[in-house]
Amino acid sequence: MEDSDDSLPDAQPNARRTHIVRLGVFVVFLLVLFYLVAVARIINVEEVRRVVSATGPAAPVTYVAVSAVLGALFVPGSILAAASGLLFGPVLGVFVTLGATVGTAVVASLIGRRAGRDSARSLLGPKRTDRVDALIERRGLWAVVGQRFVPGISDALASYAFGAFGVPLWQMAIGAFVGSVPRAFVYTALGASIGNRSSPLAYAAIAVWCVTAVVGAFAARRGYRHWRASRREDSEADGR
Repeated sequence: MEDSDDSLPDAQPNARRTHIVRLGVFVVFLLVLFYLVAVARIINVEEVRRVVSATGPAAPVTYVAVSAVLGALFVPGSILAAASGLLFGPVLGVFVTLGATVGTAVVASLIGRRAGRDSARSLLGPKRTDRVDALIERRGLWAVVGQRFVPGISDALASYAFGAFGVPLWQMAIGAFVGSVPRAFVYTALGASIGNRSSPLAYAAIAVWCVTAVVGAFAARRGYRHWRASRREDSEADGR
């Protein structure tokens, strides 16, 4: 009995190291995948477009499924949306892009939840985990929506992180749909206007992109200030 009691203090640091290593491996895997797909471009989107076109009437549904997986593998959403516009036009293409965007959010969130949620919650500890759960319950949906407006953040990477922190799938799906509408229109419309860049549709897409970028910048700034304020309140609460 004494041996088992003495081993308990050692068990917690070992378990913590295990969770840190697990999260580290997951992060490294995502970074390598991001480099290979988003930077080195090992996936040929043009070839994917040709394969999807060959499916005939089922092409929109096929592209939603294929694009959802490719998005989770860090193929840039702007490229996938532009290909959707080129394939299906500005109207049907927007709905195809949104379907693929929601699919990517769900797939990446499920993987993030499976790979990192237990480790993240263990490292945060009970108190911080409860705070995160309460924050997700109040603002999880709007966090997903807001992230889609912030320029420069990978939607797939954010979805992995949201999944690791336990954001529910329904919040991921609805938030991804609502938050992605402006960018889905922008990139799909630009893809549909490739043959005529001076078309009114292209100008409308650029205008929407500018407005979305400004709104995203303000949202990011406000979110950062709110995060700092909440951190300060938590520190004061812990000090008491």
